[in-house]
Amino acid sequence: MPSALTDTLVDWFDATARDLPWRHPEAGAWAVLVSEVMLQQTPVARVLQPYAEWLRRWPTPAALAADSPGEAVRMWGRLGYPRRALRLHACAVALVERHGGEVPADVDALLELPGIGAYTARAIAAFAYGQRVPVVDTNVRRAVARAVSGAADAGPPSTTRDLAAVQALLPPEPVRAARFSAALMELGAVICTARAPRCEQCPVSAGCAWRLAGSPAYDGPVKRGQKYEGTDRYVRGLILAVLREAHGPVERARLDAVWPEAGQRDRALHSLVLDGLVEPHAANRFALPQ
Repeated sequence: MPSALTDTLVDWFDATARDLPWRHPEAGAWAVLVSEVMLQQTPVARVLQPYAEWLRRWPTPAALAADSPGEAVRMWGRLGYPRRALRLHACAVALVERHGGEVPADVDALLELPGIGAYTARAIAAFAYGQRVPVVDTNVRRAVARAVSGAADAGPPSTTRDLAAVQALLPPEPVRAARFSAALMELGAVICTARAPRCEQCPVSAGCAWRLAGSPAYDGPVKRGQKYEGTDRYVRGLILAVLREAHGPVERARLDAVWPEAGQRDRALHSLVLDGLVEPHAANRFALPQ
């Protein structure tokens, strides 16, 4: 993406970016960290309310660390993938113990925190601290594949290749590079979407390699969608919903009532215990972790 396209994209972002709370200057690094963990595999619209409620209750890592892991799971509600709540709690504890309750700016230090992977560490460094680091998610990969490589989709991910491709596009100034990273992510999320790209509204369509090539169809490996209802993950969610509403250990009979298939129900409950999301108690009762 030539510098002219880079400038165009940043200007477009400055004028049209969605007003999201974690983008506000006063949000701070902890708010950015929380938002990035919540946004993993979850649409923005589903995150907005839980994000606001989470930060009202735990505005700092120290506040969350002082509470129980079970309360983190309870507050997570129906966001999905509830192990993220446990990881956020463990991350808060680590921030208090290792960094005085502050979120570090260094990518390597961020990577050492529980639940913080390569994408999240770079997102925090860029969006909270204005650093020049490549931030690559699915939307970014797709936008770069189209605008730069002329392909309809990026195909199977490759961390080394994907990071290098985005690194090569970053403007030299760190703050502007971070702004460009946010703009590129926004482009993929709202304009250069997977199924129905809005090319007529794209700020860089005139120089897009995919458009210039005639918008060829993707001919690579196809990722199949997965159903949710009726899966073990679905049953896990039903069990957790009961425990979130309870104020103490729940009898096994109440959990058995959520799903008719005993084998799947037992498997789901067992996996929740193994993941640390549920604690067994005496008399065949279960509760969120304390």
